[in-house]
Amino acid sequence: MWLRNQTSSSDFILLGLLVRKEAMGIVFTVIFAIFVVAVMANLIMIFLIQVDSRLHTPMYFLLSQLSIMDTLFICTTVPKLLVDMVSKEKTISFVGCGIQIFLYLTMIGSEFFLLGLMAYDRYVAVCNPLRYPVLMNRKVCLLLAAGAWFGGSLDGFLLTPITMNVPYCGSRKINHFFCEIPAVLRLACSDTSLYEALMYVCCVLMLLIPVSIISTSYSLILLAVHRMHSAEGRKKALTTCSSHLTVVSIFYGAAFYTYVLPQSFHTPEKDKVVSAFYTIVTPMLNPLIYSLRNKDVIGAFKKIFTRCLSTQKVATSNA
Repeated sequence: MWLRNQTSSSDFILLGLLVRKEAMGIVFTVIFAIFVVAVMANLIMIFLIQVDSRLHTPMYFLLSQLSIMDTLFICTTVPKLLVDMVSKEKTISFVGCGIQIFLYLTMIGSEFFLLGLMAYDRYVAVCNPLRYPVLMNRKVCLLLAAGAWFGGSLDGFLLTPITMNVPYCGSRKINHFFCEIPAVLRLACSDTSLYEALMYVCCVLMLLIPVSIISTSYSLILLAVHRMHSAEGRKKALTTCSSHLTVVSIFYGAAFYTYVLPQSFHTPEKDKVVSAFYTIVTPMLNPLIYSLRNKDVIGAFKKIFTRCLSTQKVATSNA
């Protein structure tokens, strides 16, 4: 079994964000607020897509998968961070650390692939609108979503066992707020250069595949938009793709820094800031970017809100 039996003496200690005591309350409040907004926004997005028939399209199905991933992603790290900020005990068990590594690798890997597949969906919608219902039918959408989840879990199953079987001795203090692999490997008492090279290749491939799909899809979309004679058609096509491009830029930029740039570019402080951005802030931004810039989602929300108000009025009048 890859999660070895360990005694409590081998538990890791998470140093956290190392915030000054006088600022701890403010930082805790901000992170907690972001966490609540992120979870609520993603759950509302999932709910709206499920209940509104106008959102039963391939694009919104893939978007619902993104919201599920974001919800699980932020729940993997932030609750533990918040507990550690108000607790004297900042330990995480060996098994708990392994589970955290596996979950965040699975979620981030799944999002890599899903964002690539969402770009392909936009390509089909813009460049082959007449064949869109056939090329992106329900079966294809399910296979694409399953492929994204499988690709992410493969990353978790590949890297987690190796990380947790590296010998750790001496200091058990992880200079981070969660068990991120680069931070954990700094505690290793053996040469990890071969594993780090393997992880680097794996992460480059994980980025290269979806980035290639995204680059190709949007290059073809730009060509198609350039050939459009209708200004309204161009605007609609660009609006359809702009939200996705915004999310891709934010997520892949942070991932590129963390897993692709050489170690000479890294410091523990910089790593914490970037990790906090893509594990805490990004899951909140994704649903907000898609909802605030999307008339269909706003319309679905207004429809449900109006229905709830009318139901409440009827119940009040009958009371």
